[in-house]
Amino acid sequence: MRIDLLKPFKKGEIMEKYTNGGKIPVGLGLALEEYNAMDYFFSLSTQAQQQIIDRTHMIQSKNEMLAYVQSLVPQK
Repeated sequence: MRIDLLKPFKKGEIMEKYTNGGKIPVGLGLALEEYNAMDYFFSLSTQAQQQIIDRTHMIQSKNEMLAYVQSLVPQK
């Protein structure tokens, strides 16, 4: 898929690039984008990805989601 940076994105277009049509919670996707962690997340096994997704169901705020994603990403 080619993304033209000069046109507005359609809702979910960037996520489609990564998920190949798969589903991840919107809040998780946004937090992964904020921490540039999308590639890291999708480099994990399907089982590891599902465990992360399952844990997000208990998260109740944006700040909690951001902290959770930050805790997942290896520090450089």
